[in-house]
Amino acid sequence: MNKRNKKGFTLIELLVVMIILGLLAALVAPKFFGKIGESKIKAAKTQISLLGSALDSFYLDVGRYPTTEEGLDALIKRPDTIPESKWKGPYLPKTKIPLDPWGNKYIYKSPGEHGKYDLYSYGADGQPGGSGENADIVSWE
Repeated sequence: MNKRNKKGFTLIELLVVMIILGLLAALVAPKFFGKIGESKIKAAKTQISLLGSALDSFYLDVGRYPTTEEGLDALIKRPDTIPESKWKGPYLPKTKIPLDPWGNKYIYKSPGEHGKYDLYSYGADGQPGGSGENADIVSWE
């Protein structure tokens, strides 16, 4: 049997296919990763909204929002300053306060500068201010 009659790909054909796949990946990847940043921002907004609902439930039962010192942990474990008869928690389904999508703790202050409480994330960079994925995600907007 002649070696030239064998079916298969040449090295040149494989290289051409790899180059085409590389070009496609270079065009699609930036758009895909841009969507990941947007989805993290949406996830942070949703988590802040859900934490806000839990804070409102706490307020309805206790008559006040947790203090800055009590923090969001008051939604899971009753603070010693609150009688057992008032606290109807836990107010979150999990036993741990979720981190923001970038792995940082949400910042909670009560009383807040923008309302009864301020709840926010500093975004991807973990620093105040910024734009795009680095922008602060806040409860009062």
